[in-house]
Amino acid sequence: MTLKRFNTNEQDLPTSSPGRGFLHTGGRFALALSLILASDTISTCSAFAPVTRPGAAFPLVNCHNGRKMVHSPTDTSMRTTAQQKDTSGVGASRSNTNGESNQKFRPNPVVVSAEAEALSHSTTTMKLTPSYELFQMLEEKEGGFTPSQSGGNFQRDGTVLKAGKEDTLEGFQLKFDSKSQRDINKLPDPFKLVESELKPFSDSIKELVSSDQPILSMAAKHFFEKRHGKRFRPTIVQLMAKVCAATPAETNSAQAPEIEGNDGGQEKPGGVSGWELTGASKIEIEGGVVTTSNHKGSEVWRRQAQLGQIVEMIHVASLIHDDVLDEADTRRGGESVHKLYSNKVAVLAGDYLLARASVLLARLENTAVVQIMATALESLVAGEIMQLKAPPESLLEMESYLRKSYYKTASLICYACRSTALLGGHAYGSNVATACEEFGFHLGLAYQIQDDILDFTAAQSILGKPALADMDLGLSTAPILYAAQEDKKLRPLVMRRFKKKGDKQAALEALYKSDTAMKKAESLAAFHAQRAIDALIRLPQSEARDSLVRLTNLVVTRKK
Repeated sequence: MTLKRFNTNEQDLPTSSPGRGFLHTGGRFALALSLILASDTISTCSAFAPVTRPGAAFPLVNCHNGRKMVHSPTDTSMRTTAQQKDTSGVGASRSNTNGESNQKFRPNPVVVSAEAEALSHSTTTMKLTPSYELFQMLEEKEGGFTPSQSGGNFQRDGTVLKAGKEDTLEGFQLKFDSKSQRDINKLPDPFKLVESELKPFSDSIKELVSSDQPILSMAAKHFFEKRHGKRFRPTIVQLMAKVCAATPAETNSAQAPEIEGNDGGQEKPGGVSGWELTGASKIEIEGGVVTTSNHKGSEVWRRQAQLGQIVEMIHVASLIHDDVLDEADTRRGGESVHKLYSNKVAVLAGDYLLARASVLLARLENTAVVQIMATALESLVAGEIMQLKAPPESLLEMESYLRKSYYKTASLICYACRSTALLGGHAYGSNVATACEEFGFHLGLAYQIQDDILDFTAAQSILGKPALADMDLGLSTAPILYAAQEDKKLRPLVMRRFKKKGDKQAALEALYKSDTAMKKAESLAAFHAQRAIDALIRLPQSEARDSLVRLTNLVVTRKK
């Protein structure tokens, strides 16, 4: 895919044309790419030490079975050099650790070509690996596996951070019987814990997005006024900031795993001996250490709170744009922005929010965080493209569905969580930052799967948006995919995106007749919720950490 696609005039396209989607996603992609390139060109910041070992960042090129492998934040798999020219959207085979070719179909929504990705990097830039390459997506019984170790996941020691400290939730297992739920609800309330800190959130964020143009200003502020939603993401960031403050930054690391093709170089910054410098913000607090007692009101706290605002701006901008793409009439129980104003105003409002978010992101003064959050923005675009252009075969794959869910929902949450740790003085490759991203990855997927379940089980009046919206867009989510595994007659309907008359009704009947499809979807959400809690439990116990355990439970037990 090339940027020329975005030069098409919208009026030349039919209303239902996927090309319209590319027009609206083009702005987000261009902005994300420019942010990544800008952060890559800054060489004076210690956030990006020269990359020699995975504890510091990611090698641009790994030698795997004698072939070059390219890591791209928008690539769904590591592609060999021979595969780099394949931008058709269909992934070729990839090899497993034994060198055996895996011929399973894999979608490949590349936004940036491998060549362009390589050109944008230097020896001092981080090469982010998508979270689904770091953490497990499916249970073993469904073909899931534990990804191999790399710079983003090798520090996952559950004992280092809690040495000699008691933890009443050690080994916690999520259960849904009434007694277990009563016990979980005794944990600190996540929303009340940060209520006072988020109370001025709407007012301050409305000021941050003010514009001299009245209509643009009103449209941009729409979701930050009466229909501000649950403030789910800012709440996570604020709580994660407290968790990180209660956890001392690590000063050294265990030996990083050897990756063939690295040149060692422990004496260089960014080698194992220098990994603790990578990505962490300079702590401008007396003593240089963040604690629970000096955190609130500090510059660290202010920047983390601002990150929460940035994340909400990006999220709201994506909602405004998505509503234009999907021609949705309602959002959060009210009219969508494009219905209140127009498509043009809605697109401009979303673009304006992204621009303001980018300015605020730069003012956090951490180029590692800029690159991570710009990659989150790029992931949103990749998810939209994957949704619009996925080949029919991929529509039946649970793995493809989860990757799209990662791009569209989980990526913003997990990258925000790791960025919060970096702003709190923790290194990119630390146990703390890794646990934060792993938590966000699994929580984001659990949230999306539960959302997809509610699309079939909750009424429109409860959801605040049209029920069965995904099917109306031709999308198949976890419940339908599990039903299709049982009923082969459902598969052609999924592959043609329910375009024929009677397809949606037939799919619904198959789902509701199934005794296991919905249960399997609920089990998948529970799997990710448990993995999110497992990541949290590696961090020292605190009120904030325990409240995030309760929040994770709420994600998969909510009814709206």
